[in-house]
Amino acid sequence: MNYRAEIDGLRALAVMPVILFHAGFEWFGGGFVGVDVFFVISGYLITNIIISEMAEDKFSIVNFYERRARRILPSLFFVMAACLPFAWFWLPPADLKDFGQSLVAVSTFSSNILFWWETGYFDTATELKPLLHTWSLAVEEQYYILFPIFLMFAWRFGIKWILILLSILFLISLGIAVWGSQYAARPKIISGAFFLLPARGWELLIGVFAAFYLKYNTHLKSQILNQMLSLLGFGMIAYSIIVFDKTTPFPSLYTLIPTIGTVLLILCAVPKTFIHKLLSLKFIVGIGLISYSAYLWHQPLLAFARHRSIGELSELILISLCLASLIMAWFSWRFVEKPFRNRIRISRSSILRFSIIGMFIFSLIGTYTHFNNGFLNRLTDEEKIILQSMNRSSEENCDDELIKCLEKIGNKNNESLLLIGDSNAYHFSVGLREIAEKLSYNYVQLTLGGCMPLSKFYRLDRSDQFNDQCISYNESLLKNLNNLSSKIDVVIVSSAWLIYFYGKNLFRSVNDEINARSEGEFELSLDGINKIPSEQKIEVFSEYMDDMFGLLSEKSSNVVVVGSLPPAIINFKGKLGIPSVVEILSEQYFTHVETFDTLLEKKTAKFDFAYIDIANELCSLKFCKVRDDGMFFYSDDVHLSDYGQSTIMMPLIRQELNNLKTK
Repeated sequence: MNYRAEIDGLRALAVMPVILFHAGFEWFGGGFVGVDVFFVISGYLITNIIISEMAEDKFSIVNFYERRARRILPSLFFVMAACLPFAWFWLPPADLKDFGQSLVAVSTFSSNILFWWETGYFDTATELKPLLHTWSLAVEEQYYILFPIFLMFAWRFGIKWILILLSILFLISLGIAVWGSQYAARPKIISGAFFLLPARGWELLIGVFAAFYLKYNTHLKSQILNQMLSLLGFGMIAYSIIVFDKTTPFPSLYTLIPTIGTVLLILCAVPKTFIHKLLSLKFIVGIGLISYSAYLWHQPLLAFARHRSIGELSELILISLCLASLIMAWFSWRFVEKPFRNRIRISRSSILRFSIIGMFIFSLIGTYTHFNNGFLNRLTDEEKIILQSMNRSSEENCDDELIKCLEKIGNKNNESLLLIGDSNAYHFSVGLREIAEKLSYNYVQLTLGGCMPLSKFYRLDRSDQFNDQCISYNESLLKNLNNLSSKIDVVIVSSAWLIYFYGKNLFRSVNDEINARSEGEFELSLDGINKIPSEQKIEVFSEYMDDMFGLLSEKSSNVVVVGSLPPAIINFKGKLGIPSVVEILSEQYFTHVETFDTLLEKKTAKFDFAYIDIANELCSLKFCKVRDDGMFFYSDDVHLSDYGQSTIMMPLIRQELNNLKTK
């Protein structure tokens, strides 16, 4: 295969937006599409190699896997090894345990499956995972294992049937991606569509089709047409990088824009076109040559820096880390990638032994780390107690249809207790179930994290899929509650009310130097259309509280509303995650939240609901406390720990339930 410098330039166009996106630069909100560009390039290059060798009857599956091992594993193992000392000294036990799991998954080409089970790609916590980015390598590695075998068996049927079968696979994979990206009712399906090969394979197949086309056809002869189509392809990729963001459903039909744009560049960025000249510039080709190593290095550098930083990283530090990624990439390319590609210096048997031993060692380290729970012995007894106090357990939510869950309420053998809310209800669900069982309640939990239990609110900081899920969930809840024939004995409603109203950065004005991890303010809009001006928020909240609270008052004579947990200002960046705290000044807190607190108190009084004011329980005349004798009430800045729910929340709820029993 003839060398095409513009393909290396295209790699540079792919990797830099990814790095800048993960660094958090707003201009590159769609920088994640660089991964999709890589998928198309990989599909094209690998297929080009395979079909050229098959056409000459020279293809060897062993040679193919050898080349892939030389290309992928040495630099990957080098980066993984470099991460080990930083993980040991900087990661708290829980994070180190997760890191150990990722070592095993990366070594077995299954990290995409692991991260699918663990989290969504755009979740805040993902930016702290040093090896999260290897999910895309796992997708490609799974493709490298399966695709050559498919071609070997299909080759005998001829190119026509190969293309027909590939077209069918393409449509199935694209269909899975589109379906998965829109299946708001099941977040795991959305996450699976992002991480897993069945929903990503079509992107690689676009590159496969480009390879087949160029194998049996020439480039377009019209220079004007090549010029126009290559400019169009470049524009499609640039548009995706600039316009797309975390809320764009992905992969989906939107993904056709950057992937088709990539194919247009592969097919039409021929010599003498402007885009060919641009992508063939030496410094751009140079970045393309080190693009694989740059991709490997950037996420660990950013993740470990965020682990050690108090507050958000400055732009200067982020730019420095991006440059450091390129410097480390050049080092890896020069002293790791290139030597291992030299078949004279390193034989086939040597690279295969190296690969097997490396996979075994990292799997062993990861397994040992996992079963040792992140090496708790690195902590003192006092530190262990502190971290243990910050554990947060949660009761399994009802995963069946709402109507099926609510059927439990109709069982009159016992009184019914319904918990409604978001994660600020979820975080005390374990303790509430225990109380419910002791008091012989039929306990039903209907909570959805990040979703305020009021209908028709749209969060601009979340994806369309999440908002559709939230709105659908609340509408279904209202409908099914309204259709419920029997009364509910007790309803408990809890939510992070203040965060939705004011934003997560509630106390940045109190102390700008200490800033809890956050994604910025939650800006809400009605029905997903019009942004709510701040002066109208109180009216909007009042209206929707009337709708929900009014229905609850019809369905239950005993409704308990739990007020907001004061957001804590916690620095988790100390030794191995042992936190330090800046106590919240009570006066500043109550002054800041007075508007909404007044509204919530008025609404509970209007409907004769019981009101649990947890802020008054935590706040003295001077401070709102987040710990007691070193034991933390909080698991993070906005949720109670197991210790907090047992010592603070459960006594309040138990008292309220006892009061209701004696009415």
